[in-house]
Amino acid sequence: MKKITAVIVLVVMLAAIIGLGYLDYGVVRDTVNTPGDGQSIKLGLDLAGGVSITYQATGETDPSSQDMADTIYKLQQRVTGYSTEAKVYQEGTRRINIEIPGVTDANEILEELGKPGSLYFIKQTGSDGTANYEFNGVAYALTKDFSELQADGSVVCDGTNVISAEPATRTDTTTRQYVVNLTFDDAGTAAFGQATTEAYNNGETIGIYYDDAFVSVPRVNEPITGGQCEISGQESYEEAERLASTIRIGGLNVELEELSSSVVGAQLGSQAIKTSFMAAGIGIALIMLFMICVYWVPGLASAFGLILYTEIVIGLIKAFDITLTLPGIAGIILSIGMAVDANVIIFARIREEIAKDVSVSTAMRTGYSKALSAIIDGNVTTLIAAAILGIRGTGTVQGFAVTLALGIVVSMFTALIITRLIMNGFYGVGVKSEKFYGRAKERKILDIVKNRKIFVAISIILVLSAPVMMIVNSTSIGHPLNYSLEFLGGTSTTIDIGEDMTLDRLESEVKPLVAEVTKDNDINISNVEGSKVNIRTRSLSLEEREALTATLTDSFSLAEEDIEMENISATISSEMQADAIWASVVALICMLIYIWIRFRDVRFGAASVIALLHDALVIVSCYAITRISVGGTFIAAILTIIGYSINATIVIFDRIRENLRSMGKAAPEEIVNKSVTQTLSRSVFTSLTTFITVLMLYILGVASIRDFALPLMVGVICGTYSSIFLAGNLWYIFRQIKTAKTKK
Repeated sequence: MKKITAVIVLVVMLAAIIGLGYLDYGVVRDTVNTPGDGQSIKLGLDLAGGVSITYQATGETDPSSQDMADTIYKLQQRVTGYSTEAKVYQEGTRRINIEIPGVTDANEILEELGKPGSLYFIKQTGSDGTANYEFNGVAYALTKDFSELQADGSVVCDGTNVISAEPATRTDTTTRQYVVNLTFDDAGTAAFGQATTEAYNNGETIGIYYDDAFVSVPRVNEPITGGQCEISGQESYEEAERLASTIRIGGLNVELEELSSSVVGAQLGSQAIKTSFMAAGIGIALIMLFMICVYWVPGLASAFGLILYTEIVIGLIKAFDITLTLPGIAGIILSIGMAVDANVIIFARIREEIAKDVSVSTAMRTGYSKALSAIIDGNVTTLIAAAILGIRGTGTVQGFAVTLALGIVVSMFTALIITRLIMNGFYGVGVKSEKFYGRAKERKILDIVKNRKIFVAISIILVLSAPVMMIVNSTSIGHPLNYSLEFLGGTSTTIDIGEDMTLDRLESEVKPLVAEVTKDNDINISNVEGSKVNIRTRSLSLEEREALTATLTDSFSLAEEDIEMENISATISSEMQADAIWASVVALICMLIYIWIRFRDVRFGAASVIALLHDALVIVSCYAITRISVGGTFIAAILTIIGYSINATIVIFDRIRENLRSMGKAAPEEIVNKSVTQTLSRSVFTSLTTFITVLMLYILGVASIRDFALPLMVGVICGTYSSIFLAGNLWYIFRQIKTAKTKK
């Protein structure tokens, strides 16, 4: 009966893997080949291409919640015309974010949405009989100051009085006309009725004035007293649609100013999707091979579990319509490497139990039981880092946090339940010999504590390299780190020229073109990847950005998808710096509290936090030495390594806690040395599997992902070092200090 049950379990698991794999294959295929077709995963702007804009309400006081809601509603109606996937959402009390994926006319959208000023209906003549506006041969223009028109009563009503403005086609007996239908509220109906009656009697027009220019000056053919009117005379439906759109956007209750904007070419995102999925596939294959070679039958079970883990994550992203960003893909790939961590801990425990000459079935039960606390504590602390990123981060950083957290939760499920079921299935069908599971070998105890001064000295050198390199950078490049726009503000333009260019050619051929547009020689130009070039300037106005785009496309025969542009104000950049400090401090405090509670000893918490600060500063050193751009993903990299490193440290501390109970009155240095030795294979193997996946991301990923992957690789190595050689020694030092005080 047990054998039949085991066969059923294995068949069900295999069927689940094949079934989910078939479904996920279609999702991945469509995401890579035909993104946005409804069957693919929803992609963020950095993958799908499009426009991202952040607005802030002007004025000293915060707008009311109703005004913000009305503004968001009207903006949502406006942007839906560009893409049904467009979304508008509020951030804080004064900001509105707009994301429009998949568009190609990015600068045109920025021009229309980047200036949502007020719109007014103005009489042709004032109360004194003189003209309020005249045609100057090119366009209609005001003949008086706008404040004079308001005082005179010549401003009939404004855009807030317009309930709706829609384009339409009207067919007469012989011709087709393109019109705009307007509907006014009660106040607008009364004012417009009186003004149009006067205008009709005098044979005059009423001008529609928006953003310091007239967008339409229609003649009044009859009094309009019912609150609805029609503006005719548009040459095409598109022209009618533009006028209706302008009237709607001019009716916003809140005046907005642009804080940041980003234009991403779809082609850049397409390349990132393909290379990232390829990196994930190769990373998974290498990890599966590694686990099978090292752990045999348990490794094979974990390989099946890893496949199912990947399929579940992809399925959940699709099912819950989670937007996938480039850092989000990095989060998935990183969590793949971390997914085997629980398996490594369990398998090591099982081998230790087998070495005690217990049966394989007993070893499996005991191994899972003893590994549970370390797995839970390690994953909870990593989830803390992901939660802080999700709360404090924005945009792509939040995307990374969501996928990382999702991966951690699913990995616990597959490791503790799925892999265990598969292992029990193998055992049930007759794979019972211990040779298929392995036996822990007696290892020589490493004397970590004896050499603690050497390890502490190495750590001090690593930590001090951060401020030293930051001082060097301040002298050479003017900043301690190579801050991106998110920290400094400005405009960044990335173009694919189509050929590799030396720095001298960039300075002689590209820089003068940019300087001619910006009227500023403070321009930073660098090669990014292959034929891609990055241009960083001061913050450019929309007109300057459009002019720069036109100049670059004409000079280098570029298509629109070859250009990626980002503009960030100084307001956003200062907040990014504050967020980086806030997130890191809060994450460390939360981890300290959690470890203190779980281990009931503040020395464990203090030792782990110092080790984490050590790892964070080494990451900062990496950024300072390599001069990788420091942006939003900098926070993600720091907190991810903090979460990863604390995971490894907790495994060692969990073993120290266990050995404190089992080894009686053994000397503290013996306990630390034995605990580190017992967990050494886990520390090395987990770091290796995580390093493999991040390395694949670095080798195959696009430039922005490589800039994220390199610090992660350094962090994995550093986190492994600090967990093995530093954390346990710090706990020992703190214990000795307390012991010395007690003796006094």
